[in-house]
Amino acid sequence: MEESILNKELIRSKLEPGSSIGIIAAQSISEPATQLTMRVYHLAGSLGLKITQGLPRLIEIFDAKKNISSPTMYIYLKKEYNKEEEAINFAKKIEEKRVRHLVKKSYINLSEIRLELEFYNKSDAKKVHSILSQRKNIISKINENIVFVYSEKEEALTHLQSIKESILDILVYGIEGIKEAVVIKEDDNYLIQTKGTNLEKILEMEEVDITKTYSNDIHETARVLGIEAARNLIVKEVLKVLTEQGLDVNPYYVTLVADIMCFSGEVMPIGRYGIAGSKSSVLVRANFEETIKHLTLAVLRNEKEEFKGVFENVFIGRIVPIGTGFFELITREE
Repeated sequence: MEESILNKELIRSKLEPGSSIGIIAAQSISEPATQLTMRVYHLAGSLGLKITQGLPRLIEIFDAKKNISSPTMYIYLKKEYNKEEEAINFAKKIEEKRVRHLVKKSYINLSEIRLELEFYNKSDAKKVHSILSQRKNIISKINENIVFVYSEKEEALTHLQSIKESILDILVYGIEGIKEAVVIKEDDNYLIQTKGTNLEKILEMEEVDITKTYSNDIHETARVLGIEAARNLIVKEVLKVLTEQGLDVNPYYVTLVADIMCFSGEVMPIGRYGIAGSKSSVLVRANFEETIKHLTLAVLRNEKEEFKGVFENVFIGRIVPIGTGFFELITREE
């Protein structure tokens, strides 16, 4: 039974030889994409986390940007932790808390030549004191909820001024990169949506359902879970953007684009520094951007144009090798 279903899917996904799948895919995605509204964000959760959507998000995906505007994780919890209270506690646990978030006041005492950090509670002061005690070139002392930091260097005052910001930036609680975390109820599930990502650390946590949890950062997904996971994420994110805007695009064309972006083993953008710039055809590269540069390099490298694709044949007015132009017709005469 399963084999017959698989065979049907295989036959259904096949295309006729000579089909111009590249152009059809480009048209199928780009034409409705031009109808996208220019709204850049929508708000998610009670804290109002800004999530990039619409056309800007599509550009991020297809350009394979490494620094995206709103890195986000969707963390699903295991069945035994899938309760509101557990989800809220987990969200608090993973949210990064640095020294600057815990101090009431921080200032350099010029008379004593020391940095004084006054905390809201004693437990935080003890925790920071233990962290600072392990650092070189400084001495840490504690009195109730105040931590005193002294420098062992000769230019103590200058040293304290230079390290003050780095001390305030020390991670005390939570996971590096998780700026905010909000709990969202989705049907019967409580999931945590984050501002900032650290997929590797999150997947190591006992409460997390690793089969559902994902990050919207394609490069992070490729690094942590592999290129196949990154390819699936591209498909998921593109279809999500399009469906949220009420656009109906055949998923096959989206999967085709995702396959092309990932077939080399790493995520490549669709542009002059990615797919378009790595084409074997000289005229295709020259036709896209930086015409003079590509033609000059082709001459220096003694490259040859084979005229096997669509664009280069259109460029010189030849019949393109698609459809009826894909083959030669031979007749047998009497």
